Amino acid sequence: MRYYNNIIKKNFLSFLIICFVFFLDRSSKALIMNFYDKTGDFYLRINSFLNLNLIWNEGIAFGIFSFEEKLYYNFLTIFIFLITIIIFWLMLKSSYPQKAGYALIIGGSFGNITDRLYYSSVIDFIDLNYKGFHWFVFNVADIFITLGVLILITLELRLKK
Repeated sequence: MRYYNNIIKKNFLSFLIICFVFFLDRSSKALIMNFYDKTGDFYLRINSFLNLNLIWNEGIAFGIFSFEEKLYYNFLTIFIFLITIIIFWLMLKSSYPQKAGYALIIGGSFGNITDRLYYSSVIDFIDLNYKGFHWFVFNVADIFITLGVLILITLELRLKK
């Protein structure tokens, strides 16, 4: 028991980051789903470069590996969950600020895994564009996953110097 208390103490801030990211992601998706339920469709132009456009993503990042076959989808979901567990283990073994980068990735991953389990697809809704060129539609979890990866890459590059 003492061992687990030590793990919790050493990783308390990381656990808070995971919960915070998960909460922001779930809240943003609940808000979008609230509007979606009322209208049956959801598209909102915010300004010339930002729209809110509900997309059901059955693949992984940016819709890659979207499959019609449920067996492949389920395998992909299990694979993503296993990768998240490995990242969690890496977080427990690392020190700050790497822990924060891993925690951002885990919080976002848990948000998207929750969508996969509940909706059988991930809710994406942030649509950035510039002069007719649209970036891939993404969500709040994707933002934090990207930030976590950028933090880890930056730290790795700084450590290599």
